[in-house]
Amino acid sequence: MAETLFEKIWNEHVVADLGGGANLLYVDRHYLHELCISRGFPTLHERGLPVRNPDLTFAAPDHVISSAPGRTGGAFPWSIKVMDTMRIETAKAGIRMFDIGQDGQGILHVIGPELGLTLPGTTVVCGDSHTCTNGALGSLAFGIGISEVVHILATQTIVQRKPKTMRATFEGTLPRGVYSKDLILALIGKVGAAGGAGYAIEYAGSAVRALELEARMTLCNLSIELGAKIGMVAPDEKTYEYILGRRFSPSGAQYDVAVAHWKTLPTDDEAKFDREVGLDATSLAPQITWGTSPEDVIGVDGRIPQPSHVSKSDALAYMGLAAGDAIAGTKVDRVFIGSCTNSRVSDLRIAAEIARGRKVAKHVEAWVVPGSVGVKKEAEAEGLHEIFLEAGFQWREPGCSMCVGVNEEWAAPKARCVSTSNRNFVGRQGPEVRTHLASPAMAAAAAIAGEIADVRQLMR
Repeated sequence: MAETLFEKIWNEHVVADLGGGANLLYVDRHYLHELCISRGFPTLHERGLPVRNPDLTFAAPDHVISSAPGRTGGAFPWSIKVMDTMRIETAKAGIRMFDIGQDGQGILHVIGPELGLTLPGTTVVCGDSHTCTNGALGSLAFGIGISEVVHILATQTIVQRKPKTMRATFEGTLPRGVYSKDLILALIGKVGAAGGAGYAIEYAGSAVRALELEARMTLCNLSIELGAKIGMVAPDEKTYEYILGRRFSPSGAQYDVAVAHWKTLPTDDEAKFDREVGLDATSLAPQITWGTSPEDVIGVDGRIPQPSHVSKSDALAYMGLAAGDAIAGTKVDRVFIGSCTNSRVSDLRIAAEIARGRKVAKHVEAWVVPGSVGVKKEAEAEGLHEIFLEAGFQWREPGCSMCVGVNEEWAAPKARCVSTSNRNFVGRQGPEVRTHLASPAMAAAAAIAGEIADVRQLMR
């Protein structure tokens, strides 16, 4: 019987059929951030349960740590306590932790692929909704809740109901100034923030195949903003090349055996999806959000639409914008380049090319936060940090930082921020902060212009 990529991996990992549409799945990789540990381990201890497979569990601080240069942990007593708890619990359980300053520390959805922990055909889970990022390598990856974190720590399994399948096909060649972030924002704008609810999504088409692995990660990262827990791209030669030689990836004869298996994973030609959607990338403009949901998105050369219902009127009021106005030219106060969506070295190269030889507008505070220690070192070896610093950006330490603001790395109330992160919800980057989602290129352009600007006009 013909199967999709998702179905092949799911079926390989079923431990038991629990009835009623629920399956018990085996978990290959379990990633933990500091909030997972501080919230999950007390329950584990109360029930007297040991960690079943510490060798399959990997931890790194990313949510509550400070991104300030020279940081040693969190910036506040509560976050320092969370960090201390993480170190104690991982040491007791025998879980590998990548601590601050160590090779491997960073945002979990950056370091999983970077270290060769995320592999095609594996199940990957983490107590964070953007775990779907890892699906770019052909893994079945999704976010979980704290009760599920505890269950996996104790059993190395998880109970899940099998979702339906959707294929999102992007065809055509990306125009100048358009990137994978623009593709996924445009798709969310087309089908809505609930368009993928109840589905596991496979991204396909000529435009996807042309993307490098890090750009595919950006695509899969926003699957949850499309309403889906799972986003995937079938592994191909680019995937195998990306994995080769990484710290925890298979090597030698094991690598050859692994690749032979990975080649069996892509969706069979005769396989059927429950839903098909498509988007032509050929004439796409750089995208920018205008409201308080990722679905509130237009091309940078467009005008803010008339609200379709009350919630959109409320979004416009919150954002301080008016229907019918051009989005370009809107003054900005902050720029954030980072997060598990766009903090890899390829993202920083794109932003640095826009910043090179230019200056951040005097009224703008702009941050660049690398996604991992590895990304930071590679960027510095290439001199990217010097480009940013000379332009007037702050060059900071790896972490989630302003994406979620858990460690109070916020913008001021009513400040307008162009961000490369994944969510523009009310208060996401601080109380009353107005967030516009965009690509690294668009964010850099906004920092330089001091307003939302069409990056194509700044490209050399």
